[in-house]
Amino acid sequence: TYISYVRDDNLYHYEIATQVETAVTSDGGGGISNGLADFIAQEEMHRFDAHWWSPDEAFLAYTRVDENPIEVTQRFEIEADSFNVIDQHYPYAGASNAHIELLVQELVSGNVQRLDYRSADDDYLARVSWDGERVAVQTQSRNQQELRLRFYSAGGGKASDHPGAGLIERSDTWIDLHDNFKPLDAQRYLWTSERDGSSHLYLYSNGIARQLTAGTGRVNRILHATDARVLFSGWFNSPVEQHLYALDITATDPTSNPTAITTEAGWHDVVVAPDGSRFIDRYTALDTPGEVRIGSLVNESLKNIAKETITRDHPYFPYLNEHRPPSLGRLRAEDGQWLHYRLTQPASGDDHRRKYPVIVYVYGGPGVQRVRNEWAPLLLQLLAHNGYGVLELDNRGSGNRERHFQAPIFRKLGAVEVTDQVTGAEFLKTLDWVDADRIGVFGHSYGGYMTVMCLAKAPGIFKAGVAVAPVSDWSLYDTHYTERYLGTPAANAQGYELSSVFPYLDGLTGKLLLMHGMADDNVLFTHSTRIYRALQARNIAFQMMTYPGSKHALQERDVSIHRFSLILEFFGNQL
Repeated sequence: TYISYVRDDNLYHYEIATQVETAVTSDGGGGISNGLADFIAQEEMHRFDAHWWSPDEAFLAYTRVDENPIEVTQRFEIEADSFNVIDQHYPYAGASNAHIELLVQELVSGNVQRLDYRSADDDYLARVSWDGERVAVQTQSRNQQELRLRFYSAGGGKASDHPGAGLIERSDTWIDLHDNFKPLDAQRYLWTSERDGSSHLYLYSNGIARQLTAGTGRVNRILHATDARVLFSGWFNSPVEQHLYALDITATDPTSNPTAITTEAGWHDVVVAPDGSRFIDRYTALDTPGEVRIGSLVNESLKNIAKETITRDHPYFPYLNEHRPPSLGRLRAEDGQWLHYRLTQPASGDDHRRKYPVIVYVYGGPGVQRVRNEWAPLLLQLLAHNGYGVLELDNRGSGNRERHFQAPIFRKLGAVEVTDQVTGAEFLKTLDWVDADRIGVFGHSYGGYMTVMCLAKAPGIFKAGVAVAPVSDWSLYDTHYTERYLGTPAANAQGYELSSVFPYLDGLTGKLLLMHGMADDNVLFTHSTRIYRALQARNIAFQMMTYPGSKHALQERDVSIHRFSLILEFFGNQL
């Protein structure tokens, strides 16, 4: 019946039948916005919505964001022929966040109710959705060690005083947000929790939880659910693969019977039809560029609707003869946990008379998984075609793993991650085709930070490195991301100091190339200029390349061609 939208920081709805536009708010501007997700919600909580219709369109819930509590700071953007100073409300670690209100308008009366969702003044508004006539609200404490799910009536009061109507999750480290709240009816809903050490599925009925999956593995995303069956994506055998599973939630012991619907080894990204009868599966593997299939959940039929084949007219065809499919493997971390790696040999690596340089291509940051059984990024082939082996290793702290695998980075970054990358480099030295004296490291963003840390903390291991848009000082990054792992600077000053690159720069002996966009609004250019100054003060030579006007992704065509050409030239000179 309605279309809703935001214009000039105010929320409107438009009735299609009558062609009447109605302003829901009128106070937008001057740091206040309505119906728009704030910076932290979008950048770190992955909540991109900020207004939500009730199923019957009788109510419209929305946020009012006031950024004025955040101190105004200046960000510099250097273009090729100009210099811009941008005033912004940036929530640096330990500082204030925006003030977020959650309101509900009844369309017939126009009445607006404010939902008092906070347990503490600095709680985050993590997720909002409708559960029938109730608003389901997830809030996260500032330290991200507590997550609450509560229900409110559309009139503004709490929907139920039942002590188990909602839930509270607690952790000694942090709680990752998810989108796996799935109502079944007024009394029951599905939920995922890491309370037993990994992300598993729970059925809540009248506030009482029943665990539906258990053991080694993860439930990543609930895709569809009925009274009898839930469909979800995740893994139970190996984290390098993802599959579609079905679970009978009426079974006496449902933890014993998740059934894998997809069976081919590889990575399956699945979307299920609204009625649960069919699914679309985008399937890829180390040797399979990509297939899209329609599968039936009724008769288990599967039909290919598209398949990427590298035939003569495909743009990758001229390079196919030199394509080197990566291989997967795993190593033991110092605490006994498995570290998964993906290894690509150089295109000319069949010459057993030679030894080859290897580049450790690293990200290493939390919430991200690089090593998968999927068609790998063609950057690996660019390096392989130029004579390099490439190692990718998911160190402790990486995503899509159990809680005890991620937790070692808590309160101190850049420690176990570097230790694990060194484990990978030591493994490389055991391979007969690897030149142990020619191991480099390369990464972007957290990977740039890891590059500097690897060169500085393991100087005898890595001969050269390229750090693109590296974090250097975590106090320059935002509240939600940084405090999740380090807490606030006031509460963990030593952790911030030891997690920065500066205490270790005296140990940097390998050759370093730093790259940064001069208009980066994510990892500010200041991160690199501080490294420049610190290295200059130590009389340590380094190379640098800056890109005027480029932001964090450095994705402009000419910038991409230039920086990868320069990276190849740099590693060619050093390795």
